[in-house]
Amino acid sequence: MSKHYYHVIYSLRRVDQLKYDVQHLRTALQNFQHRRYAREEQDREREELMSRTFTTNDADTSIPIDETLQLNTNLHNAHRGMDDLLGSGSSILNGLRDQRSTLKGTHKKMLDVANMLGLSNTVMRLIERRATQDKFIMIGGMLLTCVIIFLVIRYLG
Repeated sequence: MSKHYYHVIYSLRRVDQLKYDVQHLRTALQNFQHRRYAREEQDREREELMSRTFTTNDADTSIPIDETLQLNTNLHNAHRGMDDLLGSGSSILNGLRDQRSTLKGTHKKMLDVANMLGLSNTVMRLIERRATQDKFIMIGGMLLTCVIIFLVIRYLG
């Protein structure tokens, strides 16, 4: 009985570790893609500056700015930002779906193991009740220890 139970617990921990590793790798990939995009953008801007021909200023020193071009650039940047946001949301949603299917499979396996072991509902309730009692005993012990430490510091310190 305990061998199967520990195997299930180990499997659940392994699944949690794998989910954490997948999320970490996804984040690292997104960071890498962002850095690569920023580097490409810098290279493009550098090339644009290097290919531009500069002339001396005339008596008129005003700089004509094409507002439509600026607006178009801003809209393009906003569009690209929205695409990135939608892509990120889509990847998060896919990750949640994968996690849901993994958890469903794990839950089914746990139920199968519990049925194989022949554990009845009353035994499971006794185990849960014992875990709750152990938790209260632990909290009580911690509080008692804190009170004793406080009294020792107060009267002996």
